[in-house]
Amino acid sequence: MSKKRKWDDDYVRYWFTCTTDVDGTQRPQCVLCNSIFSNADLRPSKLSDHFNRQHGGVGGHDLSSLKHVPTPSDQSETLKAFGVASHEDALLQASYQFAYLCAKEKNPHTIAEKLVKPCALEIAQIVLGPDAQKKLQQVPLSDDVIHSRIDEMSQDILQQVLEDIKASPLKVGIQLAETTDMGDCSQLMAFVRYIKEREIIEEFLFCEPLQLTMKGKDVFGLFRDFFLKHKIALDVCGSVCTDGASSMLGENSEFVACVKKEAPHIVITHCLLNPHELVTKTLPTKLRDALFTVVRVINFIKGRAPNHRLFQAFFEEIGIEYSVLLFHTEMRWLSRGQILTHIFEMYEEINQFLHHQSSNLVDGFENREFKVHLAYLADLFKHLNELSASMQRTGMNTVSAREKLSAFVRKFPFWLKRIEKRNFTNFPFLEEIIVSDHEAASIAAEITQHLQQVSNFFHGYFSVGDLAEASKWILDPFLFNLDFVDDGYLMKTDLAELRASGQILMEFETMKLEDFWCAQFTVFPSLAKTALEILIPFATTYLCELGFSSLLHFKTKSRSCFNMSDDIRVAISKKVPRFSDIIEQKLQQKSL
Repeated sequence: MSKKRKWDDDYVRYWFTCTTDVDGTQRPQCVLCNSIFSNADLRPSKLSDHFNRQHGGVGGHDLSSLKHVPTPSDQSETLKAFGVASHEDALLQASYQFAYLCAKEKNPHTIAEKLVKPCALEIAQIVLGPDAQKKLQQVPLSDDVIHSRIDEMSQDILQQVLEDIKASPLKVGIQLAETTDMGDCSQLMAFVRYIKEREIIEEFLFCEPLQLTMKGKDVFGLFRDFFLKHKIALDVCGSVCTDGASSMLGENSEFVACVKKEAPHIVITHCLLNPHELVTKTLPTKLRDALFTVVRVINFIKGRAPNHRLFQAFFEEIGIEYSVLLFHTEMRWLSRGQILTHIFEMYEEINQFLHHQSSNLVDGFENREFKVHLAYLADLFKHLNELSASMQRTGMNTVSAREKLSAFVRKFPFWLKRIEKRNFTNFPFLEEIIVSDHEAASIAAEITQHLQQVSNFFHGYFSVGDLAEASKWILDPFLFNLDFVDDGYLMKTDLAELRASGQILMEFETMKLEDFWCAQFTVFPSLAKTALEILIPFATTYLCELGFSSLLHFKTKSRSCFNMSDDIRVAISKKVPRFSDIIEQKLQQKSL
């Protein structure tokens, strides 16, 4: 019987590790190509020959530099020392990476097992050969595995966010909104805004179903239970912005009452993104009737499949650009403004179609007064769309949003003066169709009454421009007149000192307002704290609106019972899972 050779740690310098058979025989394995050799090859000349012939120094690696690397004989530890994943590590990493991409692209979990893996195996067989196919075959990508991987990554991302919340030097801002998914289940979504490393971070917090009713106390219960579950006091929240639904907001709603009772310091704010609802509620009777007529026409065309097909064929025949109309929806503000514009621009063609279908809506639709009201509504809601679109972005704070609202409302007096002179320049659709002085006088009176009412509602509902004069140093501490600040104001000295710094002035001119005040936290903590307490609260529920769009990809008719809380967190969170920590923990669990 031939003598068995023994492994020597010095062989590591040839990029080899040791594997041990069941009978105790040690065999060398190349960590670069995974080739395993016989025990007889366990000698420097053979290992060196393979290293030089097959890998040629591997892009310039010096063998002498590897000679002194202390590496144990255990295979996985040796591989980690060289930054090379073991076979089991590689399989796990591939599985997690695919699950991550699957969630990011909002695909069903079964796509891996039914489509991706079979395609990958075929490609590997054709391009790389059977050995590569065998390796790919070992990657676990079943439905249950993908689901498990996404759950683990979701928990890791959530843990990172919770750690950031606890470490935030100031109270965090929350935005909450509720929607109904394809399965008629109410979903409550929340995002959080906090400070981390001299910048304001916006992150996904949770999306959970409201099990029974959608009352204010149910919303608050789910909101509070999330923090209790993760052992975080509700005091960490400084503000909550909601979508303004009666069950959630309203000065006398249950939600506000529960929040104020549990945490009186929390500031509740309205979402400033939906002025359309407020304008609709202020419409006089004739204008409201015109809006409802538009809704009925849309429903007549879109709500019946034969009518919709005939409508498309009719428009193709006459060569008109708009062949498909949007559904009018109450909750998505953008559709209403677009609908009114499209209806007005296609007025004659739609009128012809209604005649062709002998619809009972014809009389109201072709009425001259209706067309004038439609033109005004299309113009007004187009202005509102532009206002909302300007606030439709991440990082929007209450100060900037209210400045935009204030600027919008300040246009009303100029519009009213022009309307008094029968000048409809600010309402181009209306100006296009007004032909008589009597018609102009009639609509001018209605517009004047409506705009005055809208202006009053805007001031009361959104608290337009409510930043106190003495606090406007937050917007520009260098141009602000210090005379507006009381001499007893403790931070007046800090403001004067800050204004004297040329370096800080350069930072202010090159940085975003929020980032600038975060950067001053170590130098002027009192000023930064006061400024950021105003800038951190959310102004809109825009992030929740984006989240609801993602929700439509997860909750479909074929996946109506699917619980997508973890999937949606991985999909829309900016955090990246800590794959190395997750895989290491997984391997430790297997070894127990």
